[in-house]
Amino acid sequence: MSESPEVRPQRKVREGVVASDAMNQTIIVLVNQRVRHPRYMRTISKTKRLYVHDVNNDAHVGDTVEVEETRPLSKLKRWRLVRVVERAR
Repeated sequence: MSESPEVRPQRKVREGVVASDAMNQTIIVLVNQRVRHPRYMRTISKTKRLYVHDVNNDAHVGDTVEVEETRPLSKLKRWRLVRVVERAR
């Protein structure tokens, strides 16, 4: 029998807008998700606030960023910054 390499599932990746950068090495990102209401069939916009680890304090309020799921880094942080997609004007 040959052992097959362990297959890990892909990490979740989300794109959102930075709402706050007041903390050191932490940003809050708002991620919008459009969902169809199960009963009324209308499209609803749901917003999630993600606490994201930003090592170099690169992102600022208004920037569009890409974040990736990671191990728990603190009480609330479970995401890390991958890249800044677009800077705020």
